[in-house]
Amino acid sequence: SCGTPRRRGIKPSGNAPLPQGGCASPKIGRGSSTAFKRWVLRSAGNVYHGSNIVLFATGREGMVTCCSPVRNPSESASTEAPGRAAQVRRKYASSEIPGGKAVFGTANPQIAGDGEGPLRSKRLAAFRMGATAVTNHMFSEFVEETGHVTEAEKFGWSFVFWSDVPRGVPATHAVEGVEWWRKVEGADWRDIHGPGTQESVWLPDHPVVHVSWNDAVQFARWAGGRLPTEAEWEHAARGGRGDVRFPWGDEEPNDSDTFPCNVWQGDFPNQNTCADGWAATAPAQSFDPNPYGLFNMVGNVWEWTADAYRVKSLKREVRRRLEAMRGFKILKGGSFLCHRSYCYRYRIAARTGSSPDSTTAHQGFRIAWDIG
Repeated sequence: SCGTPRRRGIKPSGNAPLPQGGCASPKIGRGSSTAFKRWVLRSAGNVYHGSNIVLFATGREGMVTCCSPVRNPSESASTEAPGRAAQVRRKYASSEIPGGKAVFGTANPQIAGDGEGPLRSKRLAAFRMGATAVTNHMFSEFVEETGHVTEAEKFGWSFVFWSDVPRGVPATHAVEGVEWWRKVEGADWRDIHGPGTQESVWLPDHPVVHVSWNDAVQFARWAGGRLPTEAEWEHAARGGRGDVRFPWGDEEPNDSDTFPCNVWQGDFPNQNTCADGWAATAPAQSFDPNPYGLFNMVGNVWEWTADAYRVKSLKREVRRRLEAMRGFKILKGGSFLCHRSYCYRYRIAARTGSSPDSTTAHQGFRIAWDIG
């Protein structure tokens, strides 16, 4: 998840971490590994392609995104529009979110260039929102009924955090500066940490992960719903409290005694003290809900939304970054890998973008339903 300083080269590595990097942005060089022609990882706006490290799209620097590695655009599956399902299956716990004037964004943006601000408003129709992120159990019902094969399964691999890669897995591939993300063959929504880990890691009440935006859209259609828009997601997360930083208010989580959500405690990415009780995902229904009865709207797992990632800015570096992110979708909420020192994106107004076929061990989703 978090932090993609730009350095030189792509290389295979063992499953131990390399020294932690900061958010510096040195120039990109060329690599020479041919062992992973199909692997790419976005690092501060650059897509690294197996035997040749190249800059994505424009061949220029400028991306500053720190939360989710992405797949090679040349491999990407077609992106499907969300669409509205013909049959509404309200079989999962949900809350009615009142319509009317809703605020989104913030008057106090924390990450320049992400498009968090300004605070703005729009009128929304009432809708229903899943009380939790979609769980492994819910997703398994979908797969059993439809035979759906996720994009991670089709590609044959997904991204796993370095400390979760199981012993016995052959050396994985990492990008210098973001060594915590490893390309693991056979990692998917069942085998979350890699081949043979389902029995020890997969839990039915935890959020499903290693699901792409395209996978999420297919599930939402099957469930008779859709992905929420960014404005709907923020409106639901705020619980009627206005421009607050978190679903519970403005009190900051910390590493010692305040744990309102599942984020990192300690020295990222080297040591997680797990002071909140969780090293990776927590159950989808855990920690206190917000006033609308929604659980884990920040922390735990990033959540896909229906919207394309856009930022209104005249700054040249931001425009370059957006050019490289064309076609990306917005994710909200942050994850268990976020920490204020490195990825302060577990706030309601915070946002990131990723390609619609990308999958990681910290990305999930929840669904919304129209009313009437």
